[in-house]
Amino acid sequence: MHSQTDKPRSPAPTVPGLDGWGRPIIPLAKNQKPEPAPRHDISGIWDPPDIVGIQPLGAGAFPDDGKPEHKLPYTAEGLEALKLTKPSNGIRSVLPTETNDPVFSCDPQGFPREDLYELRTTQILQTAQSVVMLYTYGRVWRVIWTDGRDLPKNPEPRWYGYSVGKWVDDYTFVVETTGTDERTWIDRAGRPHSADLRVEERFHRADRDHLELTVTIDDPKMYSKPWVALDRMPFNLQAPTVDVHEFICSPSEFSEYNKLLGGSISEKDAH
Repeated sequence: MHSQTDKPRSPAPTVPGLDGWGRPIIPLAKNQKPEPAPRHDISGIWDPPDIVGIQPLGAGAFPDDGKPEHKLPYTAEGLEALKLTKPSNGIRSVLPTETNDPVFSCDPQGFPREDLYELRTTQILQTAQSVVMLYTYGRVWRVIWTDGRDLPKNPEPRWYGYSVGKWVDDYTFVVETTGTDERTWIDRAGRPHSADLRVEERFHRADRDHLELTVTIDDPKMYSKPWVALDRMPFNLQAPTVDVHEFICSPSEFSEYNKLLGGSISEKDAH
């Protein structure tokens, strides 16, 4: 019997077969042969398999693992900007209390980092004028305009920039984004960008149940040539009854985390 102070709780996200409302999830039919994708349609609830979208070491195609083949083409200005970032993970990691990762103070992680860190279950909605991306991490959305408008010439910086998209064939939707806020990082590895950043997203629907995302970074101030941050990252179509859970930055939870784990070894020894 519950006490009067107990708060009602929804089932845990890990309860097999149930969504966040306690309702059974009806899985999609398992077809022997993939059905063709609908034309000009990437709508639906999409989920990366396993943890492929989490990317704790930075951009998926260029993880922060120290391997020479993953070294990015930094300009001199880019290398200087990189030195100013102090990530809490990867080969340049510092203690949580020493990081200057803007996400650790609950600033919006912005774009393109929304694609390159904690990219979890994502719902895509389409209207006659736009494509709307609903993300799990931060419980934020982006509007990608498809009404023929141009990107703004001298935009006021935004956390998630300004995005326009178009269909280049029946199954490939290409998005261009500019006007992103320089305070954001490209990924968790602390890779920098300037106000000149231009990001291309290429969504390719391979068949009805599979979507691929490729992300290309183009910032001449920070990098001597464009580079691919994600290369055809896969998503699986989910049943329309799937509940997309929230994953929100909480300052109080971060504060508690830093108290427990964020101090240096010398600080812990002093207590």
